[in-house]
Amino acid sequence: MEWEEKKEVKEEKIYNLSRCGYLEVREWLKETDVVLIPLGSMEQHGRHLPVCTDALATEIPCQIAAERANVPYMPLLPIGYSPQHLHPPGTGSGTVSFSATTYQNILYDIGRCLIHNGFNKLIFATGHTSNMKAVDPALRALRYETHAFVCCYRNDAEAMPNILQGEGIIENPPEEAPGWHGSEVETSECMYFEKLYGKKIVHLDRTQKEYTHPPKWITEVSEKFTKVNGSPYLTMKGKDVAWVPMEHQEYSDTGLIGYPGNPFRATAEKGKRIFYKKAEIMAEFLNEVKKIKVEVKNREYWNRSFRPF
Repeated sequence: MEWEEKKEVKEEKIYNLSRCGYLEVREWLKETDVVLIPLGSMEQHGRHLPVCTDALATEIPCQIAAERANVPYMPLLPIGYSPQHLHPPGTGSGTVSFSATTYQNILYDIGRCLIHNGFNKLIFATGHTSNMKAVDPALRALRYETHAFVCCYRNDAEAMPNILQGEGIIENPPEEAPGWHGSEVETSECMYFEKLYGKKIVHLDRTQKEYTHPPKWITEVSEKFTKVNGSPYLTMKGKDVAWVPMEHQEYSDTGLIGYPGNPFRATAEKGKRIFYKKAEIMAEFLNEVKKIKVEVKNREYWNRSFRPF
């Protein structure tokens, strides 16, 4: 691949902290004490979508929101907590996952470094729902040790039906779980990325509508349980009754989730609208967080007193 040199380099504000020099970081700290940290994942997304799907779901709206709210952002952390997507050894799911402990320590160390630098409000923003299962200990450690404001903002597809309600974007009905794995929301986002960068990453010809089902080892002994989406719960008599640590392929034959999972109403235009709506709401959230008064204590990176993991 050949790289073309630009004839003129324009001096523009740099929002990505990894591309700042320390003088630019100091200028940022004069403007705001808020920093955005996008969290992705690298995991299978069915036969039709790439393993970077959740990364795109948060990286792009974070970049847009950061500029709108005038806050800096960290480069995407592309790997998250996704052990349920690994598939049996040697079968090639494309999934790369941190263990929960490793992930918590990485988030904690990133947070302590940013607080050491001078930031007081850390907005982790996840594009992968299952990251939420692992982030809480790290966020609590950061808060308890330093009194910084920390949170995990949701850019994941499962949050979108509620966030996008009334926007006229999602067509799949609620019973088809449009925000679940590989369905309308995520497929639309990947289609828009495909259009932006001109590289084929969506392959609808490889997939079909897909229904979830209870694991076979459960249905072999009981007919009372159902599984209607990708949540970790088993359902009995229409109620979520038990959190069971299941593998993704145990209840979805192709990786697509819903009842049924239906990606065929996805469009690039929907993906664009989803990204920009996410960014609009996130920018509003960031501007409100700026108003919170925070007095950080124990800022030094090496001065750690609380080790929960």
